[in-house]
Amino acid sequence: MTNKDLANLIFPDIDLTIEDLEKKYPKRDLKEGAKVTRIAPSPTGFMHIGNFMQLVIDYVMAKNSGGVFMLRIEDTDQARLVDGAIDVIYNTLDQYGLIADEYEKDGKIVGNYGPYVQSERKELYHVFLKHLIEIGRAYPCFCSKEETDAVAEIQKKEGLRTGYYGRYAKCRNLSIDEAYEKIKNGEEYVIRFKSSGNFNKKFKFDDAKFGTIELPENDEDIVIMKASTKLPTYHFAHVVDDYLMKTTHVVRGEEWLSSVPKHIDMFNAFGFKPPKYVHTSLILKKDGDSVRKISKRKDPEALMTFYVEKGYPSKAVIDSVMTIANSNYEEWRTGHPDNPFTDFEFSPKKISKSGAFFDMDKLDNISKNIISRMNKDELYEELYKWAETYDKEFAKLVKENKDYTISILNIEREQKKPRKDYVCYSDVKEKVWYMFDELYENHEKVYEFQNIKDEKEIDSIVNTYFDKYYDENDDKETWFEKIKDLSEEFGYAREVKEYKENPEKYKGHVGDVSTVIRVRVTTRSMTPDLYEILRILGKERILKRLG
Repeated sequence: MTNKDLANLIFPDIDLTIEDLEKKYPKRDLKEGAKVTRIAPSPTGFMHIGNFMQLVIDYVMAKNSGGVFMLRIEDTDQARLVDGAIDVIYNTLDQYGLIADEYEKDGKIVGNYGPYVQSERKELYHVFLKHLIEIGRAYPCFCSKEETDAVAEIQKKEGLRTGYYGRYAKCRNLSIDEAYEKIKNGEEYVIRFKSSGNFNKKFKFDDAKFGTIELPENDEDIVIMKASTKLPTYHFAHVVDDYLMKTTHVVRGEEWLSSVPKHIDMFNAFGFKPPKYVHTSLILKKDGDSVRKISKRKDPEALMTFYVEKGYPSKAVIDSVMTIANSNYEEWRTGHPDNPFTDFEFSPKKISKSGAFFDMDKLDNISKNIISRMNKDELYEELYKWAETYDKEFAKLVKENKDYTISILNIEREQKKPRKDYVCYSDVKEKVWYMFDELYENHEKVYEFQNIKDEKEIDSIVNTYFDKYYDENDDKETWFEKIKDLSEEFGYAREVKEYKENPEKYKGHVGDVSTVIRVRVTTRSMTPDLYEILRILGKERILKRLG
């Protein structure tokens, strides 16, 4: 009995060879230096900020070089699939405009190197698995989970590495005849890779971020095909897929660095040149005085759905991630505020080696700047698109009052130094509710009066202003002169400077008077330009509001 007999028993229907597949998936016709990258999320959970940083890096590296960016769904862990997770993956790419050059969706394959869903590539994996068994680099293992768990407990007690290696690799030394007989008898088995390394020896490995590092050789016989589904594990599947798809760069979290020896061992077993690996930093956050890894359980901002629900502009989230992905991106963005992020020349060497701090305050500032630079129509469209999903009542209101809403959004907008009121689209309603009668009537009102708090004085100032001074047709300069006249009539300085020079001479200054009007109309002491607010609301609406 030979290895080939054993391989034919396990995979009787596999007639294709690796050479056949190499013809089906030939070398890509790309220019020198073009990078082929892939985002390969597992739908066993929802996309998180770490995935997203890897996605952005994959995308920018491919676009920088005139290469190819692929989306591959790694769904071989069928038992842990989460309903809706695949939709979130596609929606995230769409939301951020990071459209793959090659992908598969709703049964449609775009690209010549698919399928791009791993569960549909089972036969391809079996071709490679059969080859490894034929050359003696893979074997069936009949150990139960209970047996391997028991071995792991012994290893822990003895202070050893846990794993299936050395004298603990029980099925490694089964004869071909014994393995053949067990399979014929219907015993359940997995396929394990037969390692070739010595853990006490080191080999050198070049990582695109860390540079040259030394790692222990692989001596662990890992599972590469599961018993129940006959699908491969991640370790094996990515080796096959990245070889056939001609991936040049694999971007993944640094937690995968310890798996490199296993993967290099497998590439070597086939005689394949491995892709270049880019192991990104862990995303960290400050928690009081300590620093910890961002957590999907503790931190809502860890999940990508958080940013969509809050209404952060896509560009803001991308810029925030790029800022922590490359140390010189922030400086570049300052000099190129309107350029697409793909114009930035990304370098894996400039990824932080000590961890990447994700700062929500920095994201908020980036987002404020981006929203402030939108024109009124662009902001309206983005706001309405967000509200349609996350605040239908507000969406209806802004749709029915489109021109009115646009005029509100345009207050102090299209000017040299626009206001930066909005962090994200979910902020807008809270910032402008007083401009809509429907919201104003139902809103709990807390009037933020400042220096003038006497109710009779307040009523007298406001009533006098709208009875005697306010004219909707006044330009801004005339309007402000009338506010000064009103101030003077009530014993307040026309100028702040006058009041500061002679405070004993006046009750206050023109700013105090304008604040009274602002608060009575809006309830807020801090708002955008009062002249514009009054003009947009109109005198009839204001007087009705004041009763």
